[in-house]
Parts: sequence; C-alpha cells; structure tokens
Amino acid sequence: MASVTGTSISMTSFKAASLQAPSSRICNLKSVSFPVNRKSFTPLRLQPLRFHISCAAKPETVTKVCQIVKKQLALPDDSAVSGESKFSALGADSLDTVEIVMGLEEEFGISVEEESAQSIATVQDAADLIEKLIENKGA
Repeated sequence: MASVTGTSISMTSFKAASLQAPSSRICNLKSVSFPVNRKSFTPLRLQPLRFHISCAAKPETVTKVCQIVKKQLALPDDSAVSGESKFSALGADSLDTVEIVMGLEEEFGISVEEESAQSIATVQDAADLIEKLIENKGA
C-alpha cells in the first residue's frame, strides 16, 4: 500500500479485461510513502515543486538506438545489443561514444548537451535521454 498526501498527482490504472483507463487526480501532494514487505520507509517530503514520475523509453526508441550503436561500432548484425548493454562492454571508447551521440542527434533531430552526453553509459540511458529531449522539444 502506498500513501500520498499533499500538492498534485494524476494516476491512471488499466483494467486488463476491458482496457479502460480510469484516471484520478489527487491535490496538495506533500509526501509519498511506499511500504514494502510490511516495512515502511521514511516518507519522501517534497518541496512545493512538481512531482514527476517518468517511465523508461519506448521499446521502438531502444531498438533504434541499438541499431545506431551497432552501426557506429561496426558490430555484426547477430551481436546482442539491448537496453542494458553498456557502451564500454561493447568496446566503445570515449571517441566512439561521441560518435554514437552524434549519430543519435542526427537520427532523432535533437541536440545533446555535453553534460548529458557524459551521463550516458548504456543503450537505455541514451534512449531515456532521447525521449526526454523530444518531450522537452515538443513542450
């Protein structure tokens, strides 16, 4: 069970049988508490800012990033590259990583700041950053 109190949060739940998505909104969100296995953790106290929960990138984005990484690193088509794949484990050095980021920028029509680029270690990191930048670009 989770308890939520304070400013504002929207929730959507899906019913598998009917695929309906009823939603509700809670206002005045100030703290969030998630007990796990009957053990409670200290509630997260939030400042009067936006509370934002983000999910992992779409599978299509991850797949496209995997293809670009394979191309930039000249990996064989049968090589296993997934969201969890670390660039370093795939044999990428810092120059390769820069080239991967440049390829992603070109493919997705985005611009990645140097600080953000340095935080990318896995394919999933890259895909999540791309979706975030695309979302911000559209806002």
